[in-house]
Amino acid sequence: MKIYSINYDLRKHRDYDSLYQAIKSYGTYAHVLESVWMIVTERTSAQIRDHLKQYMDRDDGLMVSQSTGEAAWMNLSDDVSRWLKQSLAA
Repeated sequence: MKIYSINYDLRKHRDYDSLYQAIKSYGTYAHVLESVWMIVTERTSAQIRDHLKQYMDRDDGLMVSQSTGEAAWMNLSDDVSRWLKQSLAA
């Protein structure tokens, strides 16, 4: 399984609920920062992008990138920090 970072900017209509549900449908996820989630999946970044863009407006920004085992962070919740340590180490 691969871990991906999903970064987005909802600009006008901001339908967060639909996007959040689509991200959560991957099953293994963490809401890392306000506009950043991480998921674990076998899909490619392009497949994830194509899935999520259905829940976004044409002017919204989206970046999906695969993450490696190395990361550094600060001031994240204990739950998110635990999730990151476990998922990035796998």
